[in-house]
Amino acid sequence: MRHAETVTFGGSAFDRAGEIRADDAAVAAARSQPDARAILFWRGKPLIAPQNPAELVRLPLDHAVLAGAAGDVILLGREDGAPRFAFDLAHWVPEGADMATLGAFHDPSEQRHPALPDTMAFAELRRVMSWLSPRDAELAATAKAILGWHEAHRFCSRCGAPSDVQQAGWNRRCPACGTSHFPRTDPVVIMLITRGNSVLMGRSPGWPQGMYSLLAGFVEPGETLEAAVRREVFEETGVEVGAVDYLASQPWPFPASLMFGCAGEAVSEKITIDPVEIEDAMWVPREEMMQAFAGDHPTMLPARKGAIAHFLLENWLADTLD
Repeated sequence: MRHAETVTFGGSAFDRAGEIRADDAAVAAARSQPDARAILFWRGKPLIAPQNPAELVRLPLDHAVLAGAAGDVILLGREDGAPRFAFDLAHWVPEGADMATLGAFHDPSEQRHPALPDTMAFAELRRVMSWLSPRDAELAATAKAILGWHEAHRFCSRCGAPSDVQQAGWNRRCPACGTSHFPRTDPVVIMLITRGNSVLMGRSPGWPQGMYSLLAGFVEPGETLEAAVRREVFEETGVEVGAVDYLASQPWPFPASLMFGCAGEAVSEKITIDPVEIEDAMWVPREEMMQAFAGDHPTMLPARKGAIAHFLLENWLADTLD
């Protein structure tokens, strides 16, 4: 396995059991196995045991809390031969919960269900992703993405009729017009743009004070990754990019992206930001970025740990990009 595959949410070699998804009898048999377990979510937050190290909770399928979960079967796959299913407890309303913070960039809140031990809590995945093992992170990302897709695609996009869940959660079919719908993934480029010894960094409105990250943007229809890198960088900062290389990818279930990490060589230096897209951008010398990663920079915070931006920058500083 390449070093690039060790990015958060990737690299655990999880068995997705795709060969049994369309076999209802095989899925039912998997669900009845004594070692089958549930990965439980509430409003996009996975259930974890937040001690150090944190763990993604795996509940027996006969646990009482699952009685309040959505009824559709979502098969994630097999973990060391044991089936894993995703369940959503979205209709539960925790007492005193601040619903306004859900899905926010920074959500430090945790919710505890009365039917579960106090050692278990629902927590924002972006906050805890770097606490989890590679397997736990991949399971959580997969479950979050597929549950989020079902929540947003309950109706046929062709005729508007309610659609039915099929293939153990990996397909929705419209009974009215017969159209099949599959989980979508949106391609996004995220760019390590360098010029000499400096890297191009930007920040979006609403980020924590002082936080900067690599530029990123969605790939448009009919566009290559290389073209998307050049277009996005120029649109946001006015910087022109020459050679572009692929580095690494990361599933990013917020809600359903695949981040393509790319390296690009800038052929111009002047920055002219688009204030609609970003709040600020600047060239950061390698020495200052090392300060930021060490927590010693007076004004700048590094990209969020666990995100591919942090991974790319960390390996750029260590000269271990492959």
